[in-house]
Amino acid sequence: MAASIARSCRTVSRVKSHIIFAKSSYLNALFHCSSSTRSGLLLSLHNRGLLKESFPEHASQAELPDLLRSGPQTVYCGFDPTADSLHAGNLLAIIGLMHFRSAGHEVIAVLGGATAQIGDPSGRSNERERLSPATVEQNARGIMESLHRVFTHHELHFSPDPSRLGRLTVLNNRSWYKDWQVLEFFSEVGRCFRMGSMLSRHSVQSRLKSAEGMSFSEFSYQLFQAFDFYRLHQIHGCRIQIGGTDQLGNIMSGHELIHRKTGEEVFGLTVPLVTTSMGDKLGKTAGNAVWLNPDKTSPFEFYQYFLRLPDNSVEAYLKLFTFLPLAEVEKVMEQQRRDPGKRTAHKRLAAEVTKLVHGKEGLESAKRCTNALYHSSIQALEQMSDTELQQLFREAPFHELFLDPGSTVLDACRRAQAIPEGPRGYQMIQDGGVWINHQRAANPEQVLVLGQHILSNGLSLIRVGKRNFYILKWLSM
Repeated sequence: MAASIARSCRTVSRVKSHIIFAKSSYLNALFHCSSSTRSGLLLSLHNRGLLKESFPEHASQAELPDLLRSGPQTVYCGFDPTADSLHAGNLLAIIGLMHFRSAGHEVIAVLGGATAQIGDPSGRSNERERLSPATVEQNARGIMESLHRVFTHHELHFSPDPSRLGRLTVLNNRSWYKDWQVLEFFSEVGRCFRMGSMLSRHSVQSRLKSAEGMSFSEFSYQLFQAFDFYRLHQIHGCRIQIGGTDQLGNIMSGHELIHRKTGEEVFGLTVPLVTTSMGDKLGKTAGNAVWLNPDKTSPFEFYQYFLRLPDNSVEAYLKLFTFLPLAEVEKVMEQQRRDPGKRTAHKRLAAEVTKLVHGKEGLESAKRCTNALYHSSIQALEQMSDTELQQLFREAPFHELFLDPGSTVLDACRRAQAIPEGPRGYQMIQDGGVWINHQRAANPEQVLVLGQHILSNGLSLIRVGKRNFYILKWLSM
């Protein structure tokens, strides 16, 4: 049926970028063929490219849109605390929850304090390293802080009327697994599953064919995520789960469990996976994570990641990662096409996403750091805090020194250990290889001048060559 409907519909155009887009024909049918079955929210998310797949197919074409129109619903997404911060790869699922919350629906973020100790095999070629309960608990605290911070920024900066937002709840699934006995759990939950369907999951098939194979604990992961959905359905009336495309098998397991135990229909929606230009999944497993925690990825580094995206990705990212109306996205892209050198779209994207994750203060910090590093702005350097300086010049030596009267350029460079001792270091300065606060310092005997070599915040930023930075913080001036 879906195939015949799809043949009568125009295929959705796909943008070639770092996002894996929908390919299934029934998704086209869901959003393009019958105006009577459209949900405004679902259509909006689809038009932004934020929805890839829906499950089950037959129910998604009518029942899910009708359900969303009938009144506020409960939607959930799970996050296993396998690291102490979420990353940009998790952000699309969070943004999906935010869109539902903005439409008045209740959203639940579930921390996998229990399931993280098992390890989700989805999207992995080998088994996760086992984490201790103490590590999982510490990671869960970090992720909870990340979630609250990002949702707070959304409420403050992107919600015209916060009073209309649905309720946000953050739960830890450890709270409902801690009292279960293993025999009781498998007797209660395991009997509702069939080996054929469990073995058919893509995450299972790919691992069974690998050299390492798959452990039983990993194989059982889908039971636990399914039970999470079931419990949220029973306690909170949750009928919709959101996840990345690699979570579709786990979502299907949740649907199977709930349907067997209650006979009720529930739904799953997947968002695209964020990938690198090489097609690798962006996340902690691949070692290329762009973290949401500012202690792991500074606001400046986060801002720069989105600012440096390839031109052919920026429009898709504006639709996916921001809350700009699509008409405004088109306007921004038109400005970009008229003058590509200004990178208007990239700057708007980086600003919007950085403000969501790090707030206005984080965005201002990122811009200060950008101006200081790439635009040689003395004013930006003077406004930077010590923390920003150390984040921006992460590899640069940082020295706090007392300023002696009559200190020269040569003295400063030697005390920073920026040049060799003896005539060679002296000559490097004379040859123009040393810069202080973005200005060439070619006279080794020049006495340090306040406002030039030493800024109002007590900073001297020394650069030797193109990439070697040294930070001096003068303690007495």
